[in-house]
Order: sequence, then structure tokens, then C-alpha cells
Amino acid sequence: MLSPHANPRRKVLLVFGTRPEAIKMAPLYLELSKHSGEIDVAVCLTAQHREMLDQVIRFFGIPAHYDLNLMKPGQNLYSLTAAIVEGMKPVLEDFRPDYVFVHGDTTTSMAAALAAFYSGAKVGHVEAGLRTGNKWSPFPEEMNRSLTGRIADIHFAPTQQSRENLLREDIPERHILVTGNTVIDALQHGLSLIERAEPESVQVLSRQLPLHRDIILVTGHRRENFGEGFLNICRALKRIAEQADAEIIYPVHLNPNVQGPVYELLSGIPNVHLIEPQPYESFIWLMNRARLIITDSGGVQEEAPSLGKPVLVMRDTTERPEAVSAGTVILVGTDEERIVSETLNLLYDTERYDRMARLHNPYGDGQATKRIAQFLLTNHKHEYVS
Repeated sequence: MLSPHANPRRKVLLVFGTRPEAIKMAPLYLELSKHSGEIDVAVCLTAQHREMLDQVIRFFGIPAHYDLNLMKPGQNLYSLTAAIVEGMKPVLEDFRPDYVFVHGDTTTSMAAALAAFYSGAKVGHVEAGLRTGNKWSPFPEEMNRSLTGRIADIHFAPTQQSRENLLREDIPERHILVTGNTVIDALQHGLSLIERAEPESVQVLSRQLPLHRDIILVTGHRRENFGEGFLNICRALKRIAEQADAEIIYPVHLNPNVQGPVYELLSGIPNVHLIEPQPYESFIWLMNRARLIITDSGGVQEEAPSLGKPVLVMRDTTERPEAVSAGTVILVGTDEERIVSETLNLLYDTERYDRMARLHNPYGDGQATKRIAQFLLTNHKHEYVS
């Protein structure tokens, strides 16, 4: 373990364990580190995911002051939750944070928030207030974020809609700060790093893929789509490949429930490129090169509008209704006909595509981490708590 800074005025521990959390917490660490005279910030990794997590922290240059290294083959929600709570105890006793910041809706976030509560630290929830209203969809994320919200002392809500969700759950208004989403901060910083020095993974893609044509970028990994849902998605993509003058690039998630139908139905199609899951830097580079994106990812729904990329979301519900209301994404579920028709329509209806691409991103301006840092700099740790 690395030794965190000593003698802080405000001690802040950032805890995360998956690639999406790392992407959204990395710019917060970088911002808080600018204020080392007033904020002592340390990072604790649970390594709920390992390889994909490590790729992100290497790209952003984020240290791991504590690393629980909990990922195990065949891990389940029971054992993972228990391991995180128990693993956090010595970290909390060593660093003794004033604040523990967790992110979003992972098992790491929920369990680390609980451990922080046990320790007496204040819990800050970054990306707070997202809700579908159905505890089973997505599972277990909806319940993870709801439970984290009950534990949290301060809620960094990305949008006004998220704020309203929290107010309806009787969270006091003074405990909520609307910040925008830190994923936009990460995207802007990540693209600037790529512009300065093109990573090797990007150079490899540039050589391997036919980037001179329109690109449809696809991602998919949601549990609720396993089985018939993924079969429908793959059938739709096969029809799109046959009808569209475009290249489909699909970084295929490692889960066997995804790989099975994808490779069975889409292998060998000339304009479908099934590639390995990409490091963050090459994925955002692909997003920036794409004509449109088909996904079931929450983060992509937030990132792509900043790049002017229309998004088709392969889910029936979303905890990000702001994008639907703003018109930057379209919910298509796993309905084969709907996926095909909406994709082809956006590819060939230039006027509709341009309208969608020009819409304002409802998830912020890339200043979310500055707002969170300012909160820490101007609010004593007890001022906002009744």
C-alpha cells in the first residue's frame, strides 16, 4: 500500500472497483489533488473488476493507495458484498477519512458506503439520485444506488431530475448538490490526452479497422438482456449489416452470456467486426469516430451526446430519462424490428440525424468535479448535516 498524504484538513477517501466507476472517479481524484493543502485525498480499489479497472487508472495516472484486490473467479453478490465490508475496515481504520466518496450503483458503492457508515465517516454519493423505480431493473444496480442513497450524507446529483428523485425520497434539499456528471469531465480529459499522444491501442485500431466508412459502434452487457434479448439484438445487427452501407464495430463483453449469441450469429459477416473489449482510451476514440451508437450502457448514454452522436439504447427502462426527454437517445429495447428500423432511419434520414446530433447534452458541461471540490473547500464536514 502507498502512504497517503499526512496531516490533512479534510480527509477524503475515494472507493471504487469497476471500470465505469474508475472512469467517473478519476477526474475527481485529479481535481481534488490540486488542493492538497486543504484536501487530503486517497484512493481505495476493491477490484470488483481487475484488468479493465487497471487499464483506466493507468491511462489517467491515478494511484492506488489501498487495493483490496477482491476479484475472484466465480464470485457472487453474497461473497463480494461481505468481502468489501470486511476489507474496508482496516482501510478506514488506517486512513480515518472525514468523507468516503462512492460512485453510482455498483456493489462496491453500496458495500463501501455501509462500511463507511459503520466507521463514522460521512458518505458522499457521486452520481446520486438515478432511479428507474423498479428494484429488479437493472438488477442489482437499482437497489444498490437506492441503498447507497439512504446511507449517504451528501448527494452529488448529476441533473435536476436526479435531484427531484432524491427530494421525493425525503432527502433534505441542503444535502443535495447538482453538479453535472463527472463522466463528461473524464471524456474531455481523456480525449485531450489522446490528442497529445495517440495510445498504442488507438494506433492498432487505426490499422485494423476500415474507418473510412460510416461506423456503427455497438456495446452490450446487461444481465436483463441475457438469453432471448441478446439473440434479438444479434439478429437485428445481422439485418443491419446486410442492409446498411456501414461498418459495425462491436467490442464484445467477456461474459459467456454475451459472447455465445454474438459469435454464433455475427461471426463471418464482412462488415461486422467483433473485437476484444477496448481500453477506455480506444473506446472513446471509437465513439468519436462513430456515426451512431447502439448500446445498453448507462455511461455511453451520457458521453455520446457530448460528441454529437445519436444513441439507440437497448433497454426498456432507463435511469437516465433526461437523455430521452432531451432527444439525444432513443429507447429501442431488444425489439429486433425497432432496432433495425431506427438504425436505418438515422443512417439515411440526414435531417433527423442532424437534429439529434445537435441537441444539448443534459448531463453537464465538464465542470462537475470542480463543483464537488468547491463544496469540500467551502463546507465544513458537519455544516450540511442536521
